[in-house]
Amino acid sequence: MKALKSWILDHVDVPAGTTTDDLTARLTLTGLKLEAIVSPGRDITGPLVIGRVLTMEPEPQKNGKTINWCTVDVGDANGTGEPQGIVCGAHNFAPGDLVVTVLPGGVLPGGFEIGARKTYGHMSAGMICSARELGLGDDHDGIIVLPADAGTPGQDVRPVLGLDEETIEFEINPDRAYALSLRGIAREVLVSVDGASNLRDPAIRDTPAANAVGHPVVVEDAAGCPVFVARKVTGFDPTASTPDFMVQRITAAGMRPISLAVDVTNYVMLETGRPIHGYDADKLQGAIVVRRARDGETLTTLDNTLRTLDAADLVVTDDSGIIGLGGVMGGETTEMSGSTTSILVESAHWDAVSMFRTGRRHKITSEAGKRNERGVDPTICEAAADRVVELLVEHGGGQADPGVTVVGTPPAMPVVDVPGHLAERVSGMPISEERSIEALRAVGCVVEGSGTLTVTPPPWRPDLTDAQDFSEEVIRLVGYDRVPSVLPTPPSGRGLTRAQQLRRRIGRTMAGDGFVEVVNFPFVGETDLDDLGLPAEDPRRDLLRLSNPLSAEAGFMTTTLLPGLLRTAGKNVGHGNADVAIFETATVTLPRDSGAAAILPVDRRPTEAEFAALDAALPAQPLHLALVAAGDAATDGWWGDARPTTWADAVDAVRSVADALGLEVTATSAEVAPWHPGRCAELSVDGEVVGHAGEVHPTVCQAFGLPKRTVAAEVDLDLLIEKAVHLRQAPTFSSYPVAKEDVALVVDDSVPAADVESALREGAGELLESIRLFDLFTGEQVGDGKKSLAYALRFRAADRTLKEGESAAARDAAVARAAERTGAVQRA
Repeated sequence: MKALKSWILDHVDVPAGTTTDDLTARLTLTGLKLEAIVSPGRDITGPLVIGRVLTMEPEPQKNGKTINWCTVDVGDANGTGEPQGIVCGAHNFAPGDLVVTVLPGGVLPGGFEIGARKTYGHMSAGMICSARELGLGDDHDGIIVLPADAGTPGQDVRPVLGLDEETIEFEINPDRAYALSLRGIAREVLVSVDGASNLRDPAIRDTPAANAVGHPVVVEDAAGCPVFVARKVTGFDPTASTPDFMVQRITAAGMRPISLAVDVTNYVMLETGRPIHGYDADKLQGAIVVRRARDGETLTTLDNTLRTLDAADLVVTDDSGIIGLGGVMGGETTEMSGSTTSILVESAHWDAVSMFRTGRRHKITSEAGKRNERGVDPTICEAAADRVVELLVEHGGGQADPGVTVVGTPPAMPVVDVPGHLAERVSGMPISEERSIEALRAVGCVVEGSGTLTVTPPPWRPDLTDAQDFSEEVIRLVGYDRVPSVLPTPPSGRGLTRAQQLRRRIGRTMAGDGFVEVVNFPFVGETDLDDLGLPAEDPRRDLLRLSNPLSAEAGFMTTTLLPGLLRTAGKNVGHGNADVAIFETATVTLPRDSGAAAILPVDRRPTEAEFAALDAALPAQPLHLALVAAGDAATDGWWGDARPTTWADAVDAVRSVADALGLEVTATSAEVAPWHPGRCAELSVDGEVVGHAGEVHPTVCQAFGLPKRTVAAEVDLDLLIEKAVHLRQAPTFSSYPVAKEDVALVVDDSVPAADVESALREGAGELLESIRLFDLFTGEQVGDGKKSLAYALRFRAADRTLKEGESAAARDAAVARAAERTGAVQRA
């Protein structure tokens, strides 16, 4: 929020001698943080004066541009009293106008030095200035034309433009919307600055009572629009200009002056915090009706955008249809224009949650929406409308219509019980109950009782809903800088927990295997799960909906890490990084119907029962590990050809993690989305399924912009960590020679190689050191529907050299068990 210091002090008195630094330092200590202090005149040096345009001669140029060769009376400011010759590219002025002129030797913001130079065939001695060139705003479409009574040629223009005025910019927290107004800032000055007094609240004014001759208004959704006030001004002069003081203040606040009618509504919004909307009353047809939109309805808003509305949107309608998106943006059909002579002023209070969701849904950001979605004082609608009418009549030559429409009443503020010494207990400072009552009344609360105080917050503070909110108000007025800094004594000797150590071990293992860790948002939409190819009955479609999502397209907490990981991999591939190997460790959210979570107290340690109830209300959030790889697993070079990534790499990556945890993973064939049927492995540890790995289905690859043969895996890390061997014993090595035995077994095509390996391992006994599949063969030699699997078996004893018969016997036992379990036949 930006505001001129002089505008702030129009609403509150501070002791003589209070500097801007004093003012902002005290406000910062009570929570209204200073962002910047700006004074445009600080960056301007040299002669900057009022000039009167005597002549202007348009001169078309070869490049298609037309410039004006002007003579400007600058009095004696140039030392000669003669008119100054200046080239100007703007066209929004005429002979006789007063303009802002900087003479040679002047320096404008940004270090832009002005001198006499030859341009377009003339010696131009100075510049006629626009608002942007002076640092007063972004308007660069034309130069500044001063009022006829602004002063005399040659007079210093700084006081006229307020260039020496200081603009203070504050950082306003989202829960303190009342400070997005001069009214709110002045109130903060009153309670923050010692000696501040005499608050002049612009919302305290006598307003005419509602009557039956005002414009008819019907509110069908009182929860969405509790109060709607309508006033009319007739006979308005659409050519009337906005007064200088208003232009200066609006510009300093960071808004662009448009026209008197629009500027007045913006001025009152900045002054009171209440957004106002104006309609061209002659374009309205019949009564105004406030309701929710119906599916399929559309509206062309003031930014000339056709918007398809949602059933949750609050809309303003008349007999012609929808004329505005309530509290967010008006419609094009009733927009005020340069011919508007009759204005209907709308000052309505809108439900903040609806405003926020509508703004995000339609991607509309505005100064009015910023205030409505944070919560505005619902009791000042009549005062704000009356202030707008007053200014339109005063500066636009209109007349106030006697009709006054007021529909609805402001919602009541909640009454909260607050322990009188709560602020003292929370802050650790000695704060008496009397001091707490004094602070709460200073911010506008109604306080009754003692011991346990009954507190009603003021209507401009919808953020005060809990006892702790009121204790914070007391503490910030007493002074955050006075809260004692007490560091707790940290317990010694704990270090990392078992789970933390194992998670680090997993991360090092994945990095060692060539994977790069990424972090994704834990949010998904139903379209993401459609892209994964998940069937309707898949439990991963049971999602926890977010009440306030960052994006309407991702309104749920994710139950799987794969959508985010596949999307990240697709972006990498799309940017030319064809060889991708990434992983993520994060929690997923599995909803369970356990009721709402309780708000735990902060003035004491919650009980074990309260902790347990909170845990029970939370959804299950197991830790998962997911990985995606595409392209080549090994690049080509002098050492050989490239090796493309295969589904086995995904399985092996999980095996590496399991091995780092001292576990052994068993892989069996499975069909689970989003993996390709026949190329998906179900991964188990000790008979319990921990996840899946394999090749991603081609349609899923296409949906996420990935090449075919992309592989992925996802496992439950909580299960793996629970089963992990935390402190592993160092492996033992035998110094005796290894005995090598190879076997080739013929099995049906449908028999997984993992089942054959498991049977061989079981039958070989304790002497088996390792087993490896080194060949897969299909063809006429083994018969249709058959395949040959060749395994390398390695036997070794820890205490002796094996005899030939021992290794052969172990080999035969392994083959026998494979035959028994899988129907395998040994090839000759």
